[in-house]
Amino acid sequence: MSYQKDPRVDDYIDKLPDWQQEICHQVRDIVHAADPEVVETIKRTVQPYFVLNGNICALLAAKNHVNVFLYDGGIVPDPEGIITAGHQNKTARMISYYEGEPINVPALSQLLKHIIANNRAGGWRKIIAARSPK
Repeated sequence: MSYQKDPRVDDYIDKLPDWQQEICHQVRDIVHAADPEVVETIKRTVQPYFVLNGNICALLAAKNHVNVFLYDGGIVPDPEGIITAGHQNKTARMISYYEGEPINVPALSQLLKHIIANNRAGGWRKIIAARSPK
């Protein structure tokens, strides 16, 4: 897969243990495959973010797992149940991936595509506001 890489994201990933690098590279590929216009960047000094008309997701390696923060306002359906935390969060939910744990690529791809579609429609805040009774 070919896409524009931010060398700062490479620097972040390259410093991680091999198993975390593998997870981050796979998630990175999945995000870019969801839409060729996705841009990667660094926010909060070191954290990799993927954006398109707003935040899509971010990576954060922890001691024994990698977190993928999904910026969806909690409105994107999760029929496969891959979201592991933040179910009541008003901004972002999270998927934690542990060493040796497979990534459900179709489910993650669907979540990311839905977040991107929502971003293109004005973002989850606008969508929630439109759904709220006036």
